[in-house]
Amino acid sequence: MLFQNIAGIDWLVWIGVVAALMLLNEAARANKWVALLLFVGLPIILTIFVWPTTAGPDSSTGTWFHWVKVYSALAGCLGFMALRFSPKLQHNKWALIFPPAILAFNIMEAVIRDFQVAGLHGLVDGVVMNGGAWNIMNGVAGIINIITISGWFGIIISHDKQKDMIWPDQIWPWIIAYDVWNFAYVYNCVGDHSFYAGAALLISCTLAAFFVKKGSWLQARAQTLAFWMMFTMSYPAFVTDSQFSVQSTHSSAALMTVSALALAINVAVLVLHVYRIIKHRRNVLTDDIYAGTVAHDQVLADNTPADQQPAGLNLKK
Repeated sequence: MLFQNIAGIDWLVWIGVVAALMLLNEAARANKWVALLLFVGLPIILTIFVWPTTAGPDSSTGTWFHWVKVYSALAGCLGFMALRFSPKLQHNKWALIFPPAILAFNIMEAVIRDFQVAGLHGLVDGVVMNGGAWNIMNGVAGIINIITISGWFGIIISHDKQKDMIWPDQIWPWIIAYDVWNFAYVYNCVGDHSFYAGAALLISCTLAAFFVKKGSWLQARAQTLAFWMMFTMSYPAFVTDSQFSVQSTHSSAALMTVSALALAINVAVLVLHVYRIIKHRRNVLTDDIYAGTVAHDQVLADNTPADQQPAGLNLKK
């Protein structure tokens, strides 16, 4: 089993967390001024008046990783907003490197932490650690996840009022591989946080990208991650010491299972990635690897004016 006893109220709160993150994501999508308030004004207040106390030394969020994570997530949100609302940047191909680059950077942060935790046991920085080979396995899965990032120059901005950042080549197999890897990372390194910070957080952005605005997964991931990190650094006891906290079993078998699953799924995506590169003779940096698939082409068609769409798109019938 992954977790210790989960009460009915815990599931209700879990659903509430998912809903709250999705609603905040929609608020940030809908209005750039609200987004600036959430991603600039609020973090400044929290940095000065809250986090030095709640996320200080010896707290469960007082490690370098949490501080880097919250600011890198916020940097991602602001960078994505710059792309969304600056026509000049939208037409600068080099600016389009920023989203995949900060995504790769965030994954690598977690990979480094997984490798670090492999040698840790017991209570460390207020978090129970059970390091082992599973951390190494999941770290390798994270590296593969970086390698399989594709369509680096294919990001576009939607032609609707939200001006979402759309990544057509970031199709569902890669997103699922990321989700399983990231859940395994959270479960490995901060297991007692993973019921919310792993499962709920990942579900919130994946639902938003699959059912609200397809192609916007990275934007939703950055925004929901920023909201969650700001919350958990302000109220770290929620996931560890509150009446709604759900503890991991810290079982070696469970840790090995989720990490092995993450590695297997990411290897499968790597095989698909290499297959399409070879079969279609695609350049891994300049081409969309999944161009020609319905998942890619439908997102491109839905977010591009009809007179700008390439010929021969593979669309849903």
